[in-house]
Amino acid sequence: MSESFQTHEYLNISDRLDKNHATKLYWSLSLMATIGGFLFGYDTANIGSVLGFVPYHLSSFALGYLVAGTSLGAAIGAIASGPVTDKFGRKSLLIIDAAIYAIGALVSAFTINSTMLLFSRTLIGLAIGADSAIATAYISEYAPKDRRGRLAILQQWMITIGILLAYLVAIIIYKLVPHLASSFDWRLILGLGAIPAIIGLALRFRMPESPRWLLNKGHYEKLRRTLSILGIQVDLQDIKRAAAVAKSDPKPVKAKMSPGVKKALFIASIFMIFQQITGINIPFYYGPKILGPFFTHPHMTAVNSAVGGIEATVVLAVVNVAATYIGFHFIDKAGRKSLSRTGFAGMAVFMLLSAASISFLTGSTKAILLVLSLSGFIIFFAFGVGGTGWIIQGEYFPTQVRGRMAATVAFVDWIANFVIIELFPVMKNNLGLMGTMIVFAILSILAVVFISTKMPETKGLSVEEISVLFQNQAVGKQ
Repeated sequence: MSESFQTHEYLNISDRLDKNHATKLYWSLSLMATIGGFLFGYDTANIGSVLGFVPYHLSSFALGYLVAGTSLGAAIGAIASGPVTDKFGRKSLLIIDAAIYAIGALVSAFTINSTMLLFSRTLIGLAIGADSAIATAYISEYAPKDRRGRLAILQQWMITIGILLAYLVAIIIYKLVPHLASSFDWRLILGLGAIPAIIGLALRFRMPESPRWLLNKGHYEKLRRTLSILGIQVDLQDIKRAAAVAKSDPKPVKAKMSPGVKKALFIASIFMIFQQITGINIPFYYGPKILGPFFTHPHMTAVNSAVGGIEATVVLAVVNVAATYIGFHFIDKAGRKSLSRTGFAGMAVFMLLSAASISFLTGSTKAILLVLSLSGFIIFFAFGVGGTGWIIQGEYFPTQVRGRMAATVAFVDWIANFVIIELFPVMKNNLGLMGTMIVFAILSILAVVFISTKMPETKGLSVEEISVLFQNQAVGKQ
């Protein structure tokens, strides 16, 4: 068999996947995969709306853990999920993950003490971490290469929708039964996350396993059935012959930390660190508390004050959802590098405007300009940075190690998230809100420099071609 024929046989299945049409089924599968993204957004945002009404006595550490503990649990869930998904498959982990989401939400609703509540938040964190580690990796393994960005950015879009819905649910419940805020309302807000989790659990049983994972693991009959579901008719003998040729390749892609994998891991991890430490989650985690004083007055009740802060934050959440559509529309046209570089640059500009509004304005003018400048900051993050991070996490690595490497990148992301959430009150107390915003702006500028000098463009490439790109760059062939 000639070398060219071997190459053709080995790449046949991947080529068919990359060149297939993104039918309604592809979008349905991606929505099922990103239900966890919705829960990710809902379960990280809802805690900010109930903090003032949880009736348990919480120490400063416990209060901080109630907010940031989900992020720490997510880091653990992410890193633990890598070996599991590479061994047992993407679908299995996504199913387990939905079940953990449901259990965590129900425990939150029926908790009887602070220890149980903190445990439920940690449990939810484990689910968030595992889901964030594998959702876009799963999508990358069946998506056509010219639609991979759009399909994978659904993860970020679902996160933004979850955040928005968490605030809207809180507003509705507090306005309907304000007298039950400290007894029933906060439990309902946390517990409602179980409903989409249970729906996701049922739907994910119907998902096919990742075709590239099945090929890598030698499950050829399951692969044939999965390809048929995706609209690709391939004979079982052709699959076996292609796999045999791949195994006889004198230079196979090995499941190890090759120079290319190390380079991809470095770039994706640093990108995710910048994604977090430039301050995007501060408006959503601390938004009601930061914006509340600008939109309330001293004579308001505790519930009305909370609703005022949440309503101001809803504006930012709506902007987040809408702006993510820009990224959805352009990610496969403009590309990952160009879009993210523009995103970080815009974030720097609008964070400086936020700092200026706090420093030089007063009264209602300050409040309005602060919301507008933070909205601009979120717009540039949403279309250029948020979705791009999750896309490159899923597409940068070879199939043999994609689960572990995507999990590692997600772990780095959540550790950075945890650190910035914990540090923000310290930074605010020592530097002031204006000084903290200036630091975020400087970090965004550094992100632009990093992307311009280190990050390659991967739009339009298959996941196999991306692996080759990183390997060639790492060994100096480009």
